[in-house]
Amino acid sequence: MNKMQNNVKKLREDINLSQDAFGSKLNVSRQTINSIENGKFDPSLPLAMKIAKFFNSKIEDIFFE
Repeated sequence: MNKMQNNVKKLREDINLSQDAFGSKLNVSRQTINSIENGKFDPSLPLAMKIAKFFNSKIEDIFFE
């Protein structure tokens, strides 16, 4: 099964937020954010929902195949 692609890094960088700061806002580690951005880890549905809510977007606008 292929990992999802995402635009988390672009969205995060567009608002000048570090991986560490973003992770803190979502209660996850910087390493988790890095892994998601680099396609090494697909977030759980609750975490994907938190990310979408943070960016005021739909999950499918952030995560895609």
